[in-house]
Parts: sequence; structure tokens; C-alpha cells
Amino acid sequence: MKLHTLKPAVGATHKEKRLGRGEASGKGGTSTKGNKGGQSRAGYKSKMAHEGGQMPIQRRIPKRGFKNNNRVEFKVFNLGQLEQLAEKYGFTEVNLENLYINNLINRTDKVKVLANGELKAKLTIKVNAASEKAKSAIEAAGGSIEIVK
Repeated sequence: MKLHTLKPAVGATHKEKRLGRGEASGKGGTSTKGNKGGQSRAGYKSKMAHEGGQMPIQRRIPKRGFKNNNRVEFKVFNLGQLEQLAEKYGFTEVNLENLYINNLINRTDKVKVLANGELKAKLTIKVNAASEKAKSAIEAAGGSIEIVK
């Protein structure tokens, strides 16, 4: 067997139907496109979301709510989670670089600390945002928190 002798299996390929090549071909005249109208003409393209006169789905379904384009999405860490991370990874300082290196956040994520759970470890924390309760709990545990932009 050589590369230049390879052929598809018998019956695997079909001849292309040649449309509009005279009446004798059986596909002449209107070339299977029917009579008149946009769909029989060259360059026809149906409109996006057109449903043949039926009310389109984007008009049938009611609109709800509002999407704020200026919303800032934060990756949230609770105090309990920070405690676990300090034990697992041996953190003394929690900053964006440490979290990224350990695959806990993406490079562009913003981080916010919330006050759920307990923090016993003395940590230095540098994040984008923190709640007031979280700040006071971190300082009560002997740590410090810095908000970076």
C-alpha cells in the first residue's frame, strides 16, 4: 500500500448533483428552487431570528431585570477560609500574588474579605476590599489589613 494508491471505500463518495445544467439533467429550469420569490434568487439570506411570520421568541418572552455594566465582581474569601489557607499553605501574608501562585484566583480577579468564620492566625492581608467586620476581626487576631487598588 502506497499513499498515492489510497482511495475512499466503495460507496463512501457520491457525485455532486449539478443543478441548472439544462432540462435533460432533470435539475434544469428552476434548479430545484421553485418558482419566483426571494428564496429562488441569488444572494438570498433569511433574516436573523425570523420565524416565518410567527412572533419571534425575543418578542414573546418578557424582559426582566437590569444589568449594571459598572458592577465590580469580587472573588470572595471568608475569614474561615483564610484560616484554612494559612494552615494548608503556611501563609503569614495573604496577598493577590500568593493567591494567584497557588491557583486560588486568576490574574485579573479582585479579592474581597468577608467576616464569616473565625480567624485565629496572625495574618498580614493585602486585598482589594474588605467588610468592616472582617477588618475588625483581623485586627483583633493581631493581624493587619491593607486595601490595595
